[in-house]
Amino acid sequence: MIKWVLQRAMDKFERNWKYDASYMRDIIDASPRAAWLFSRAAALGQFRRDIPIEPWYAAGITAVRHEDCGPCTQLGVAMAERAGVSPAVLRAVLADNPDAMPPDVALVWKFTRATLAHDAAADEYREAIVQRWGRLALISLAFAIAAARIYPTVKYALGHGKACTRIVVAGAPVLLDHGRAPADVAVHTP
Repeated sequence: MIKWVLQRAMDKFERNWKYDASYMRDIIDASPRAAWLFSRAAALGQFRRDIPIEPWYAAGITAVRHEDCGPCTQLGVAMAERAGVSPAVLRAVLADNPDAMPPDVALVWKFTRATLAHDAAADEYREAIVQRWGRLALISLAFAIAAARIYPTVKYALGHGKACTRIVVAGAPVLLDHGRAPADVAVHTP
């Protein structure tokens, strides 16, 4: 019964987001309990408090790009678009162009990149985030970063991460650098 419910949920998810969730179907087939636990762990990425939608999505998309070359990134972009994130903001985040981002988005993008790189610059950005929005915003960003990475990591570990795809924003493809850090990641201006 649980397996049937989870499979139906995957059917709906795939239709809703035009996303191939075959790696999740493999997990469901092997162990419905494992699939349920995975969904619970990944759900932490839905926590958003005291942070505007665009910076929050910027953190998740920046983090997923660190792990993925296409389908998971496209899913994050589609979710951001549906939530109302501006196509211009999405293009700037995907192009790693902080100069084209609103200041709040650029701050979170720099924080996320520094966090992923274990760069000490993250400390300064973290302080600026807490000053601007508070501790719950920081927790929201930390969860968005962690959750965005879990999906492609599991997908690749299970052998389903072989398809790179073009990322599309508002119907137009975006050229990516596939997560290579730009030279100015550690700009220390929050």
